[in-house]
Amino acid sequence: MLDAGAHFGHLARKWNPKMAPYIFDQKNGIHIIDLHKSVVKIDEAAEAMKELARSGRKILFVATKKQAKDIVAEKAAAVNMPFVTERWPGGMLTNFPTIRKAVKKMNTIDKMKEDGTFDKLAKRERLQVDRQRGKLEKNLGSIKDMSRLPSAVFVVDVQKEANAVKEANRLNIPVIAMVDTCCDPTPIDYVIPANDDAAKSIEVIMNVLCTAIQEGLDERKLEKEKEAAEQPAAEEKAPAKKLRARKGAKPVNVEAEAAAQEENAE
Repeated sequence: MLDAGAHFGHLARKWNPKMAPYIFDQKNGIHIIDLHKSVVKIDEAAEAMKELARSGRKILFVATKKQAKDIVAEKAAAVNMPFVTERWPGGMLTNFPTIRKAVKKMNTIDKMKEDGTFDKLAKRERLQVDRQRGKLEKNLGSIKDMSRLPSAVFVVDVQKEANAVKEANRLNIPVIAMVDTCCDPTPIDYVIPANDDAAKSIEVIMNVLCTAIQEGLDERKLEKEKEAAEQPAAEEKAPAKKLRARKGAKPVNVEAEAAAQEENAE
């Protein structure tokens, strides 16, 4: 993290006093973040994300600033998590049903292209539909698989993504965020004090968090495989249980019945 420049904060004159607990020192008019505290906070956030992934929940990644968008998009896509890197659509969380309608519209256009309906449209209509599809893909393509509200939101740069943080707070969705020394950490549930302007700093933290998410997904997969392996054994025992429960009959003594049948045969 030191090599990545995660310890460099903002200008001292622009600092937010609420970030004081996470500031180590000041040098050349720039605050230096205490990386010991950053590491502890990263571990807490990673553990929380791992638990969410293991329980099959989604985490929405938000980063629209230039130096973060490509990194966040790549890392989030690798662990199959939704992300917003172009522009935060107003009401993404608080007006989620409307956002889902827009996503369904995009899926409808895709179906039109598959079943040949699109080719029957006039040239002008096809151009309009293509333009509409491109706009929807740019803004909502990365969340088309998000069928319900996320269980947590990860944000790079609290100030730039203020609307996303406000919407998450309004719906009581936990917020995990990289917070620089000029930002207010109060609305954030899991504060990661770090430089949110350096691409290397963002990449280092994203690597740790996405590795934790992948571990959670792997554990979930193993649990499902274990359940699937145990299911046949449970099904084999099921007929015996049904026999004992049928019409309120008393438990059947299989050995005694077999002996009685042998005596009758003799």
